Amino acid sequence: MSDRYGFPGVSASVVATIGGTPLVALERLCAGLPGLVLAKLESYGPGQSVKDRIARHMIDEAERTGRLKAGGSIVELTSGNTGIGLALVSAVRGYRFYAVMSEGNSLERQRILRALGAEVVLVPQAHGFRPGVVTGEDLLRVEQRAAELTAELGAFRPDQFSNPDNVAAHAETTGPEIWEQTGGRVDCWVASVGTGGTFLGVAGALKSRRPEIRCIAAEPATARILAGCEVTSTAHKLQGTGYNLVPPQWDSALCDGFIGVTDEDAVETARLLGTREGVCAGFSSGANVWAALQLAREAREGSVIVTVCPDTGLKYLSTDLFP
Repeated sequence: MSDRYGFPGVSASVVATIGGTPLVALERLCAGLPGLVLAKLESYGPGQSVKDRIARHMIDEAERTGRLKAGGSIVELTSGNTGIGLALVSAVRGYRFYAVMSEGNSLERQRILRALGAEVVLVPQAHGFRPGVVTGEDLLRVEQRAAELTAELGAFRPDQFSNPDNVAAHAETTGPEIWEQTGGRVDCWVASVGTGGTFLGVAGALKSRRPEIRCIAAEPATARILAGCEVTSTAHKLQGTGYNLVPPQWDSALCDGFIGVTDEDAVETARLLGTREGVCAGFSSGANVWAALQLAREAREGSVIVTVCPDTGLKYLSTDLFP
């Protein structure tokens, strides 16, 4: 909050509202289970996703170190959410932002980006247009175009996969928030892994406070590369994860185990979040909560399992998530 205008309850800009999201008990989905699942609802941020946090942090650090100058341009590869976060920070701070993304990402994300003033650069998919399904090959094409455009414009590239400020954003905000909101009563943290920023940042923050907290990485069932399993397909519905690559910043010391999630389980759980818990969530939220529920079934009585709902289901209304 800022009192610069004489109103102590008014934020200086929408960027200042990032973080501080609610942690909600999923009591109805956990009925009869020995463990309780708590979900961090990142849709409460201004860009309605967990990626708002890293967008602000990466731009803050780039400004502080001089890598980003006033009036400059920013280029980033995105499946949508990081781009939306970067777009809203850029709008407030006067940067020109270019979001480079696969044409397979949801239509809502493209429209939100444009509404925030971003230039959306769509990259054709490797094997023809398949809405809602972005493969590792598609990601490589997007990466190539992002690198080309960065060079052409002389732009700043946050490079979320390799940028340590991605992990730091969650180590400094999301993890401590979870610790404070639970009063330190966390037994397990589980989340899917894309860039690895959310999982690693939260895991590091929690383990630094209590090393015995278990941290479990969720992966698409057909693309369990972190678990060391054969990757049979990257053509799954969990956008932003499971690209058949180990994130450059991956730290196995912070991971205590793995769990695979099918498209069907993710979809069913996302729908149950809406109809049973009143939480409108997307594919990755469904995957995370499904994984958390499996851990709650196997947990000792009274255990607390924390996960994250990374964004809102409103970004998937054009997909087959909701009938």
